[in-house]
Amino acid sequence: METDRVKTAISPDYGRYFALLWFGQATSKLGSAVTTIVMPLIAISVLGSSTFMITVLEASVWLPWLIIGLPAGAWVDRMRRRGTMIICDLVSALALASVPLAAWAGVLTMAHMVGVALVIGTTAVFFSTAAQAFLPALLPKDRLPGANAKLQGTDAGALILGPAVGGAVAQLAGAVSGLLIDAFSFVVSALCLRSIRVPETHLEQRAERTTTLRQDIAAGLRFLWRDPYLRVFTIHAGTGNLAAAALQATLIVFMIREVGLSQGLVGVVVGAVSVGGVIGALIVTALAQRIGTARTILIAELGVTPLALLIPLTTDGWGLVFLLVGGLTVSVAIVASNVLIGTFTQSYTPGHLMGRVGASQHFVNFSTLPIGAVMGGAVAEFAGLRATMWIVTSMAVLSSFILLAGPLRKNRFLPTEPPIEPPIEPPAETP
Repeated sequence: METDRVKTAISPDYGRYFALLWFGQATSKLGSAVTTIVMPLIAISVLGSSTFMITVLEASVWLPWLIIGLPAGAWVDRMRRRGTMIICDLVSALALASVPLAAWAGVLTMAHMVGVALVIGTTAVFFSTAAQAFLPALLPKDRLPGANAKLQGTDAGALILGPAVGGAVAQLAGAVSGLLIDAFSFVVSALCLRSIRVPETHLEQRAERTTTLRQDIAAGLRFLWRDPYLRVFTIHAGTGNLAAAALQATLIVFMIREVGLSQGLVGVVVGAVSVGGVIGALIVTALAQRIGTARTILIAELGVTPLALLIPLTTDGWGLVFLLVGGLTVSVAIVASNVLIGTFTQSYTPGHLMGRVGASQHFVNFSTLPIGAVMGGAVAEFAGLRATMWIVTSMAVLSSFILLAGPLRKNRFLPTEPPIEPPIEPPAETP
């Protein structure tokens, strides 16, 4: 079946270019993993913030998805994606470096922290949207599954090392020093991206079609909502992220204030849990080839995610086993599912719609994160931290059953082409 797809000119140097992209993102993800630990630690130990204010800080990182998530996709499809990613990296580095400078000057406030979180969240909107659309321009389609597995595995590996580094830095040099690591990592990412030279053919098609921003956004939304696979994946992710954000926003506070762990041990525990993500990335490609991509997603989401219910049982000493087992196995499931769904979206979506479809997915997926983070803080203030763990892990398990509402359960493998022609973008509106 012929579809209205952009013919991508893959560079013969794609192997070296992907290595640069991979190294840059691995460094950046390591720095960001440090930040996920030290940001709440700064709020707790330096500013003495309440649980609710800590979740507000967490929510601020994700709030930009709710505000600019949809137009970001249309903007990215009109811009050079590599250049957009470089600018985002540099702005993020400057924002993060401002926190330790303010702390050392004795003028750091929660308002400053929230402002930095908003800046980081805004750059993440554009970077993530551009990166998802940039990868298919960098690699042949048959290399995408392996590339996504490598990127997801590296992300998970960063979550193993990053929290441990963040916890150690917080223990030895103060939590604010950890943000300098993340600022440096963004600079490394920008330098790696600057060395990549790939033609961005989506700009050639943009020159042939003149449409309004509203029409561009609508085209991406129509394709996403009308497709039975993308629609169910997006609703499932949005619901699951609501619970995940509430869990992430309160988990560190739970471990420190309810379980009684030290800052250094929190980093070690979070890193150990993230080993599951590496395992998921290593096994998912072979498993999907053996039993099918659709079946692998269902097994991961419906068969493994219920082990999240072990997390609320966590206590100090041997009781940490509940958190380690529950968190590790759920990490396996999440990364395996993300690799397959991400690869499916990149290979299934027409190239000229990739930025907008990706942004539309992210808008739904990530706009629930600030809501979930604030919800977790509010529930924790009202019901207590352990009760919050029970509520949010139960929500995460129930969200997996949304996948049964679509055609996924009927197939062994996910399709490689849309069942209908992608939408033809309308001509520009005439005055």
